[in-house]
Amino acid sequence: MSHNEINYDERIREQGYRLTPQRQIIMDALCAFGDHASVNAVYERVHTHSPAIDRATVYRTLHFFHDLQLVTVSEIDGETVYEVAGPAAHHHLICRLCAAEQTLNDGDLQGLVSHLAAAYGFTAELQHLVLPGVCRSCREQALCQERVL
Repeated sequence: MSHNEINYDERIREQGYRLTPQRQIIMDALCAFGDHASVNAVYERVHTHSPAIDRATVYRTLHFFHDLQLVTVSEIDGETVYEVAGPAAHHHLICRLCAAEQTLNDGDLQGLVSHLAAAYGFTAELQHLVLPGVCRSCREQALCQERVL
């Protein structure tokens, strides 16, 4: 996701805040990843451009962006990662063996959302979901190894 697709300055101002120079640098760094990034990874990128911005500022700013729904937060392999929120919800399948990642559209989970509403009266707000598991390739490889043994 990049600044070309979403005007973050406008979205921040619409919610009554300013896009400070530090916030701009941190958003630029996160956008440059185009995918999930840890606080440490964002900090390293920010630090190369602006050494005056400390790790705590990066952490607080990422949480600020999350509160404004500009950034999503997920746990992948026990690490908290951040990703720029796109215009539509999307989700990820992450293989716990090879770390392969597949992106799901929001529509792929509408059956689950409908089921939760009908069965439990629960309205799920799925903006960014990460589902760990085993990908087809790793599962097939494991099956082949079992046959050899």
